[in-house]
Amino acid sequence: MAVFNRDSDDEVSRGARAIIVRAEVHGAERRDSEARLEEAKGLALAIGIDVRAAQAFRVRDRKPATLFGSGQVDQIAALAEAEEAELVIIDNALSPVQQSNLEKATSTKVIDRTGLILEIFGERAATNEGRLQVELAHLDYQAGRLVRSWTHLERQRGGFGFLGGPGETQIEADRRMIRDRMAKIRRELDQVTRTRSLHRARRQRAPWPVIALVGYTNAGKSTLFNRLTGADVMAEDLLFATLDPTMRQIALPGLDKAILSDTVGFVSDLPTQLIAAFRATLEEVLSADLIIHVRDIAHPDSEAQRDDVMDVLSELGVAGEVALEGDGEDAPPIIEAWNKLDLLDDDAAERVRELAERRGDVMLLSAITGQGVDGLQRVISAQLTSGAQIHQLRLPLSDGAAIAWLHEHGEVIGSTAEDGEMQIDVRLSDSALTRFMKRGRTEV
Repeated sequence: MAVFNRDSDDEVSRGARAIIVRAEVHGAERRDSEARLEEAKGLALAIGIDVRAAQAFRVRDRKPATLFGSGQVDQIAALAEAEEAELVIIDNALSPVQQSNLEKATSTKVIDRTGLILEIFGERAATNEGRLQVELAHLDYQAGRLVRSWTHLERQRGGFGFLGGPGETQIEADRRMIRDRMAKIRRELDQVTRTRSLHRARRQRAPWPVIALVGYTNAGKSTLFNRLTGADVMAEDLLFATLDPTMRQIALPGLDKAILSDTVGFVSDLPTQLIAAFRATLEEVLSADLIIHVRDIAHPDSEAQRDDVMDVLSELGVAGEVALEGDGEDAPPIIEAWNKLDLLDDDAAERVRELAERRGDVMLLSAITGQGVDGLQRVISAQLTSGAQIHQLRLPLSDGAAIAWLHEHGEVIGSTAEDGEMQIDVRLSDSALTRFMKRGRTEV
């Protein structure tokens, strides 16, 4: 079943001419107006929409019927006509009534921010799990919009006069169809969740730590993932370039292996339907040993984006389990990776460095150039091996393979050679020591 019903009038065509409009409610905004409009343009560009104009309107109170005031609605209609727009994108959440009334007033198809993000997710989801999650989110969103958007049902009914149109009976039938489909998808996702839990349990039994990358969309997570793993995950200057989580093994100083997980990017006002649908995927964050929060430090709204990421984690039920300093019970620590340092001029870069030096959980880097990535790797390794202890091991000088193994999987503090043997002081995690002992070695 397609994520979007292509027989309905909700289809958004690539290349469609559009205007973007945003209602800025007095006293309720924490984002820069221009940055927010640019982000909305980026969302539209992500699915090939041709944005002709973007404008924000100050709104004292949200109008129940149209969100905007009547004069502002007239201005929106005039702007849409002047730009020959086929689509009006409202960068806010709309109720079904508001969406319907705005379409009538502008004589143009209208979608809100939630619908736009759902379109992007529907186009980008590549795995079966991702497609199921997006379809579930879209059906939940559409359930309250049957009267307006499922107009293809009119053609199914046929008839003349008062017999035409879908009617209450048809709408109720389709609501049942949606509920049944949603129940089926939830059962399939439950199976996916159980399978994922088994895989997670196997990873936890293995001695390899898990590192999760989180961050605002387009902060550079996938670029950093590729830099650390040598993978070729899609990484473009595009909002929501990747959706489906990817996991790869990486080697770190003092660790022979760790698992790096690249999760879906967050965005402000992420639809609640998507938060619920992607819970199973984002549970990878909960089970991580360390969280790397990748931030676009060159973005004018970097601090607000950080707050948005933490808000989404809270909505996922992570609040209380994730602590910025890792001081919560069972909370994985968070390291902030301030990315895109290469986009800052010298003065701005110096200010950012001074700010980072006052924090103990920040690393400055450029994933695209590699600057600072080695330092991040050392910090990650130090965090993951912070519980490691120094052990004294005695080896034959001729056992070069074992000596090399210790240098690769631990931190050699010092060594002395005498009578054909080498005594090595090495910092090893408990799991690394266990693996070494299986080689038949003994501790002093």
